[in-house]
Amino acid sequence: MKPVPASVDAYIESFTATIQAVLQQVRGVVKAAAADATEEISYAMPAYKIGGKPVVYFAGYKTHIGFYATPTGHAAFEKKLAKYKQSKGSVQFPLSEPMPLELIADITRFRVKEVKAQLKAKKK
Repeated sequence: MKPVPASVDAYIESFTATIQAVLQQVRGVVKAAAADATEEISYAMPAYKIGGKPVVYFAGYKTHIGFYATPTGHAAFEKKLAKYKQSKGSVQFPLSEPMPLELIADITRFRVKEVKAQLKAKKK
């Protein structure tokens, strides 16, 4: 089992140059869509959280990028995600196809709104 990386930079650097480039693209899109989120390593992968609540995670693999937006993020984009391999709360974007960066941004923005609404409701 690989050791847990100390940072998102270290995580990305552990992959081949080709996968690193895609991970950096995904990272950039997620950071832009979730500007208020903190970036950390959680479950041994890059995680973005607001108020300690998870927004999205992503992970690199040999043949795909895993994207994790909790079940609600995936359910809201069910039609757009239909062509990708999925399980509850995760989707695999193949490295053999262009990365759907706009879709990743849309899902991330959806999750940001959802998390902020949850945090606001909790304060009441």
